[in-house]
Amino acid sequence: MKLKEIADIVDGEILGDKDIDITGVSGIPEAEKGDITFLSSKKHLKDLPQCRASCLIIKEPVPDINMPQLKVPNPYLAFAKLLGFFYVKPFEPIGISKDAIVSDKAMLSENVSVFPFSYISDNVSIGKGTVIHPYVYIGEKTSIGENCVIYPNVTLREGIKVGDRVIIHSGSVIGSDGFGYVFDGGIYHKIPQVGGVSIEDDVEIGSNVSIDRATTGNTVIGKGSKIDNLSQIAHNVRIGKNSIIIAQAGIAGSSEIGDYVTLAGQVGVADHTKIDSETMIGAQSGVMGHITKGMYSGSPALPHREWLKAQAVFARLPEMQKKIRELEEKIRELERRGA
Repeated sequence: MKLKEIADIVDGEILGDKDIDITGVSGIPEAEKGDITFLSSKKHLKDLPQCRASCLIIKEPVPDINMPQLKVPNPYLAFAKLLGFFYVKPFEPIGISKDAIVSDKAMLSENVSVFPFSYISDNVSIGKGTVIHPYVYIGEKTSIGENCVIYPNVTLREGIKVGDRVIIHSGSVIGSDGFGYVFDGGIYHKIPQVGGVSIEDDVEIGSNVSIDRATTGNTVIGKGSKIDNLSQIAHNVRIGKNSIIIAQAGIAGSSEIGDYVTLAGQVGVADHTKIDSETMIGAQSGVMGHITKGMYSGSPALPHREWLKAQAVFARLPEMQKKIRELEEKIRELERRGA
C-alpha cells in the first residue's frame, strides 16, 4: 500500500515521497526495502545509515537520511498500530466444537468460539465474540465478558468474573485457593477460601500466572492492568487500574496496589502492603508497609536516589575495609609506641 494510505491510518505527516509502496513493518536492524520502521530513541540514530527501510516513523524530523519520514506524536504507538494492520488477521468465529464439553446449563452468546477438548461447567456465561482455545477449564458460575481470548491450558476456577476484552495466556490459573492456614496442635489447618477473583475490562494476563481467590470477598485486577509471565497474585490482593506487573513478581495476601503502578521483574511485595498510585518499584526490590508515591529500589526498598548512593558505597566496601584495617594497624602501632 502507498505511504499516504498508511499516514491516514496513524494520522501522520509525510516528509518526502508519499507514493512509495510499503509492504511490511519491521525494526531498524532487520528492515528491508518496502518496510516501514520507527525511531523510538535518539540512541538508535547511529543505526540509521545502515537501515534499508523505505520509510522511518519519527516524532521529530531527522536530517540527512535518505528515506521518507512519517511524523507522528508517538512513533512506538504508530508502529504498534501498523503491526496489527499488516500482520494480525481478524478472527473468524468457529462456533462450538463437537469435541468440547459444554454444559447444557452454560449460557454462550453469539459468535463464541470453543475449540476441542475444552470443558465448560454449569451456569457459566460467556459473552459474544469470546474465544476459548483447547484444553481450557472453566468452573461453574464463572462469567466471561465479550471479545475475550482464553489461550490453551488456562484454568478458570468456579465463581470467577472476567470482564470484556481480557486476554489470558496459556498455563495461567485464575482462582486457585489462597495460601491460608491456621497452626494449632502441631499441624496446619486449611482456611477455606470461599471468595472469588474479579478481572476487570482490558486486562492482559501472561503465561503461567497464578491469581488466588480471596478468602472472602474478591481478589481484584483493575481495568487495563497487565500482568507478565510467572507472576503470583495472592488472595485478597487489589490491583488498581492500568498497572504493570512484570515477570516473576510476587504480591502477598491482602496487599493493595494503586493505579498506574509499575512493579519491575522479581519484585516481592509483603502481605498487607499498600503501594500508592503512580509508584515505580525497581527490579528485585522487596517492599512492605505503606509505600508512598515515588520511585524505589533495593531490598528492603529505598527511594531510588538513596539506593543509588547506597550502591555506590556498597561497591567500595572492599576498598574501605582494607583502609580501615590499615588504620587499625597504624593505631595499634601508635599505641605500642606510646606504651
